[in-house]
Amino acid sequence: MTLQAPHPSRPVSFLQAFLRSEALGGYVLMLAAAVALVIANSPLAPHYFEVLGTKLGFQAGPVMLKESVLHWINDGLMAVFFLLVGLEIKREVLDGQLRGAARIVLPGIAALGGMAMPALIYVLINLGSPDTLRGWAIPAATDIAFALGILALLGSRVPTSLKVFLTALAILDDLGAIVIIALFYTSELNLFALAMAGALLACLVCLNRAGVLRLTPYLLIGAVLWYFVLKSGVHATLAGVALALTIPLRPQNQGHAGAHSPLHALEHALHKPVALLIVPVFGFANAGVSFAGMGLSSLAQPVPLGVALGLFLGKQLGVFGFAWLAIKSGLASLPRHASFTQLYGVALLCGIGFTMSLFIGALAFTDPAAVDATKIGVLTGSLASAVVGFLLLRAGAAAAPEAKATV
Repeated sequence: MTLQAPHPSRPVSFLQAFLRSEALGGYVLMLAAAVALVIANSPLAPHYFEVLGTKLGFQAGPVMLKESVLHWINDGLMAVFFLLVGLEIKREVLDGQLRGAARIVLPGIAALGGMAMPALIYVLINLGSPDTLRGWAIPAATDIAFALGILALLGSRVPTSLKVFLTALAILDDLGAIVIIALFYTSELNLFALAMAGALLACLVCLNRAGVLRLTPYLLIGAVLWYFVLKSGVHATLAGVALALTIPLRPQNQGHAGAHSPLHALEHALHKPVALLIVPVFGFANAGVSFAGMGLSSLAQPVPLGVALGLFLGKQLGVFGFAWLAIKSGLASLPRHASFTQLYGVALLCGIGFTMSLFIGALAFTDPAAVDATKIGVLTGSLASAVVGFLLLRAGAAAAPEAKATV
């Protein structure tokens, strides 16, 4: 299987614009995380944590919501992030790089290995600590913005086929994370709220089936759906995914102007706000951890060690190992103009798990000490993966100058 450039009917600039947007978002996210770490270890730290813990709310008739700023960011703003993720998944499966079995084989197999191996490493390290096993899924995620940001620093030295491969893998990775959150990080269910959410989802499906193309009714019902999912015990961000799957898409190969499809329009409208505002705000609110009193012994504790090694070792072993087996067995072929060294470098970059790993960590643990331990592991594993992956890809490009971008 060879990952090709975008479908002939799709403008080449679509992929270029997507990669540029994700890369820019990665840089902004890096800056936000760095600022959070500086503030959390400065005299401003008490104010930083006080603001995140401040309760904010509103009341509209019988509806009353009052949560901390951090909770609003993680359950509210991130629902928009998951809405965009859902839109990207639907578009790629129906009209993009994941359309058809041939295109999905290599990134699909690599994504499976990239989720299984980190989880296995985390579990093995935490077997003697049953209370921390709940965090097994934390290192199973890849941060597409961070990873593409690192690839963008290498420019044309990395073939576009590998950027497409990484994008497809990260999208499948996000899909796996969504399933994991739904199945394993759901609290006690409120059956009434769940039934109301189901009824609203059915309304959205009916709108889709009826051919309604205006976004307004979908978004209004989606906002109410978010409230009932929040109250149901299922994590509220999954409402964004459910809404995304009902937004109409008219594939370009059906003779429609895809840019005018509601899904394309909403995805285009959300991309920059999510990449440049919502995800950096999440990173700023969740990356701040105080290193006061911490040493190397802190990293050796089961949670941070399991997360760090899961991201750094588990991701590269899972992604590259499973991809190598798929290629050698004939199930798939090496991405166009790419070497195994470059594929290994991209596998290393998959260990950058920042956004989704921090998000799952906040779901897995309520104890502040465990949450901080998760942050240390995520930051350490992601930083190691980014640095080593970048250096390997730069060295690989120098050794194989014939590998050029092919968009």
